[in-house]
Amino acid sequence: MAKPGQGIIVNYRVGPKTQRPKECIIQFIHITSVSEASRLIGRKVAWKSGKNKIIGKIVALHGRKGLVRARFRKGLPGQALGTTVELIG
Repeated sequence: MAKPGQGIIVNYRVGPKTQRPKECIIQFIHITSVSEASRLIGRKVAWKSGKNKIIGKIVALHGRKGLVRARFRKGLPGQALGTTVELIG
């Protein structure tokens, strides 16, 4: 079970012909509305794999169900999909 400050990476930001590995769509477990998700904009998130940590920032909302879009400094690998990220501050 995920903690309150954790979210799940749902997918990359994709278009009809492009996929942006630096931008991901994240769903936080306890957030279900746009008004709750809008408070997260500007906060930093971290994805951890072993000893590596990739830092990103929540930049926008995605849809009407409380999903957010995060932009990471480095592109996330494919195995990051479905894993958790943590809010850092």
